Amino acid sequence: MTTRVGLWIDHRKAVIVIVSDEGEETKHIESGMEKHTRFSGGSRSEQGGGENQQDRQFTGHLNSYYDDVVAHLRDAESILIFGPGEAKGELEKRLASKGLSGRVVGVETVDKMTDRQIAARVRQHFQK
Repeated sequence: MTTRVGLWIDHRKAVIVIVSDEGEETKHIESGMEKHTRFSGGSRSEQGGGENQQDRQFTGHLNSYYDDVVAHLRDAESILIFGPGEAKGELEKRLASKGLSGRVVGVETVDKMTDRQIAARVRQHFQK
């Protein structure tokens, strides 16, 4: 069975479209991150200052989110990644660290899209 996956991703959510011989399925993964995350706790003197601690928490949260996304991509033979910001490149690096970079067939910059637009773009890419 051939499984192709396209996903639109930013730091807040991922929309994964799985296209296989059996049909098409769309999944959503929310990161739980807001646009401008503010983590509470810790004084500035702890662990190198407040900003460094916030950066570590943000990075740790993103890594957990990316691992959740990667778990949905493990069975894919081909992966198309697209989205508006840095998340697509960060996910591509994460896939490389998991030994899955050979499956990535494209990384594209696109703006916000509806679920239907995302699914249509994935279908169009893999019909070529």
